[in-house]
Amino acid sequence: MKYSKLFGKTLKTIPAEAEAISHKLLIRAGFIDKAISAGIYTLLPLGWRVYQKIENIIREEMNGISGQEMFMPTLQPKRLWKETDRWANYDPPLFTLKDRHSKEFALGPTHEEIITDIVRRHINSYKDLPLALYHIQNKFRNEMRPTGGILRTREFVMKDLYSFHTDKKDLDDYYNKAKESYLKIFKRCGLEVKVIEASGGTIGGDVTHEFNMLCPTGEDKVLYCPKCDFAANVEVFEKDICPKCKSKLVEGRGIENGHIFKLETKYSKDMNAFFIGKDGKKKLVWMGCYGIGLQRLMATIVEGHHDKKGIIWPKSVSPFDCYLIGLQGSDEKVYKELIKAGVAVLWDEREVSAGQKFADADLIGISVRLVVSEKTGDKIEWRQRGEARTELLTLEEVISKLKP
Repeated sequence: MKYSKLFGKTLKTIPAEAEAISHKLLIRAGFIDKAISAGIYTLLPLGWRVYQKIENIIREEMNGISGQEMFMPTLQPKRLWKETDRWANYDPPLFTLKDRHSKEFALGPTHEEIITDIVRRHINSYKDLPLALYHIQNKFRNEMRPTGGILRTREFVMKDLYSFHTDKKDLDDYYNKAKESYLKIFKRCGLEVKVIEASGGTIGGDVTHEFNMLCPTGEDKVLYCPKCDFAANVEVFEKDICPKCKSKLVEGRGIENGHIFKLETKYSKDMNAFFIGKDGKKKLVWMGCYGIGLQRLMATIVEGHHDKKGIIWPKSVSPFDCYLIGLQGSDEKVYKELIKAGVAVLWDEREVSAGQKFADADLIGISVRLVVSEKTGDKIEWRQRGEARTELLTLEEVISKLKP
């Protein structure tokens, strides 16, 4: 990709309302467009490339724990939400509308009712279980005060996985497997997270966990142990001593990036989702629910990976493999050879100053910067974003290091 052809360029100014560092940097670097309305953003091409990498990581991990991908509707009928008594009680309140026949619908903020209805109509026997289904789809939350750019929005994409089981033990086993899968997802995205004991809120479940990245700008108050892995949300744990190792807990702030719930039989009971057990008796299905907001995860990566010059994307989610800066004519040859080798490269071939090219490369934060100039001769200067050290490599060495 030639930078001159890229839709969405770097900006010198940012909206006055931008407070979170991820909000400021993602707008300035050309990853997202300013909100068209409160809490509604567009992902520009650079942002979409990062989003797709995050989505692929999540999809790989969900498939790795036997998740089957599907796609459920956004429009959800009132009758299903009435079965669980959430139509008037969901918080934040639902976005609702009527069709031409005066039937009422909600724009889905979550899919417990939809998936429970689908499963109750398709499973009959214990032989159909366990089952894990997920989708990656737009969600709509009627937030009173969307904040932090794409950290908290009214429309966003979420991966939600739902699991179905014959009993509590099978649910517990899968829940632990999903928890480990979530830790893999966040690690692959370059984040170290705390697993937080949390509240089920309007989703439900007595046992729930959040995955929080500790960050000064986080909106959640977190208590965590500096000596072991215990952590909890302040809302659900008010003691000062770690229940695991008896150390004094430390209070910090975190950004939630995932939430998992043991729903148990909450929804199957409300919606009559049964299966026939080995003993021939009708039993309630046990359920779990596991969600990750993708745009929020993108913003959190920026919150955790930046410096005063701009974003520092981890290699796994970098929009391109490298940012190529040419200060002499031979850079076009390098560009073509990189493309030929299957390297995703953003080539800054603009007729602007070298200083502007270097500044934009740092702001955009692609994981590797390459420079071709008279100084480098027949070699290429390689610099990892976020590091000061550079090295001179041959084209073959560059391609070898960039390719998986």
